[in-house]
Amino acid sequence: MTDSDTATGGDGRAQRPADAGRPANSADNPWPVRSIAIKVAQWIDRLGSVWVEGQITQMSLRPGARTAFLVLRDPAADMSLSLTCEADLLRRSAVPLQEGARVVVYGKFGYFTGRGTISLRVTEIRPVGVGELLIRIERLKALLAAEGLFDPRLKRPLPFLPGTVGLITGRASAAERDVLTVARQRWPAVRFEVRNTAVQGPTAVPQILDALAELDRDPRVDVIVLARGGGSVEDLLPFSDETLCRAIVSATTPIVSAIGHEPDNPLSDYVADLRAATPTDAAKRIVPDAAAELALVADLRERSAAALRGWVAREARSLRQLRSRPVLADPLRMLDQRHDEAERLRAATRRAIEHTLAAESTTTRHLREKLTAVGPAATLARGYAVVQRVSGQERHVIHAVADAPPGSQLRIRVADGAVTAATLGSQLLARPRTERPEEPSDDRQ
Repeated sequence: MTDSDTATGGDGRAQRPADAGRPANSADNPWPVRSIAIKVAQWIDRLGSVWVEGQITQMSLRPGARTAFLVLRDPAADMSLSLTCEADLLRRSAVPLQEGARVVVYGKFGYFTGRGTISLRVTEIRPVGVGELLIRIERLKALLAAEGLFDPRLKRPLPFLPGTVGLITGRASAAERDVLTVARQRWPAVRFEVRNTAVQGPTAVPQILDALAELDRDPRVDVIVLARGGGSVEDLLPFSDETLCRAIVSATTPIVSAIGHEPDNPLSDYVADLRAATPTDAAKRIVPDAAAELALVADLRERSAAALRGWVAREARSLRQLRSRPVLADPLRMLDQRHDEAERLRAATRRAIEHTLAAESTTTRHLREKLTAVGPAATLARGYAVVQRVSGQERHVIHAVADAPPGSQLRIRVADGAVTAATLGSQLLARPRTERPEEPSDDRQ
C-alpha cells in the first residue's frame, strides 16, 4: 500500500487519498508499523458484514470470560477462519454448540492492530438443523443431476478380477474389517491398498479427497471402495459434499460407494460407478466367489466334454454313412468305367496330332521349293549373272549401260563363281524391256 492509494466510500466512488499531504512512501521515507496497522484496519472495516457457513473445529469458552474464541473450517477444503463472539451468545444458543457442529454465522471482519490478526466478529450464530441439511442435500442433488453426473452412461464397469483394491475407510472400523474379511474369504489372493481417514467431522472431506487422489494415481489399483458404517445424517454429511462428488466423477478408476446401511443414500452413492448397500455387499461386488467360480468351471468342463463327445459321435456316424455309399465303397469302379473312353480319346488325339503334323510338313516343303525357285541362286543357275563395277574397294551393281562406261573394271558373278572383265564398248537395245528378262544372248559384254 503506497501513499497514492485512495479510499473507497460506501457507494464505490474513489475518495481523496487519506495521506495526500504526506511525503511519498519509499525506502528513505518508510511508514511506521502503526500507520500500516491503522490503514489495514480501515480497509478491512469497509468490507461490511457477511454470512458464513462452516463447521466448528475449535471452541474456547472459559468460565467467567466475556469473549469466546472459535475456529470455523470449510468442510471441503483445508481453510479456516478465526471467530470471536460474546460468551453469552454461545450460552444462550437454543441448540448446544460443540466442536463439529455445522453453523451459519453473521459478523464483520476486524483487524486487531495490537496483535496484527484478523478475525470475524460474530453477532449471530444459527445451528444448521437436520431438516435444513436435508434440504441443502436435495438442492445439491438436483444440481448434480441437472449437470448429468448421475447419468448411467458415465458409470464405468468393474473389472472381473481386480489385481489390487483401494479401500478408503476409518481406522480399525467395522467397515474395514467387513470388507477385508469377506473379500478374502471369497478370493484369498486379492490385494488391498488401505487408506485410513476420518469418515465424519470437519477433516473428513479433505482427507478422503487426498486418499482418493493418491489411489487414483496408483496404476496397480483397479477399483476403489469408499466404506463407512451407518450413522446419523450429520455423520454421513461428508459423503454428500459437492467437492467429493465431483472428485468421484473425475476419477479414472471405477469407484464403489458403500456408505451406511440400506436406507442411507448419500450423494456419493449416485455419482459412484456402483452403489453397495453395505460394506459387506461391496466386498461381494468387487471380487468373485472362488468356490462358485470353481463350481462354474467344473460345470462348464462337464458340459464341454458332453458336447465334444456328442460332436465326435455325430461325425463318426456321418463318416459311416459316407463310407457306405457306392462311390466310396468301390472308388476304382468309376476309373475302370472311364478307362476305355480315355484310351479312345487318347488314340483320336494322337491321330489328330499326326495328321496336323503331316499337313504342316507338306506346306513347309512347298514353301521351301517356291523359295528355292525364286531365289538368286536358282536364277544364276539358269545362266543369268550379276555384273558389278569395281571402284577401288567398292562394288556397285550395274543396272544400265551408263553405269559401265568403256574401261570400267567389272566383276561378273555366275552360278559357280565370279570372273573379272573390262568394258570395251556399249550397245543400247532398240526398245526398253518391260517384260520378264529372257535368256541372255551371245552379244553380252
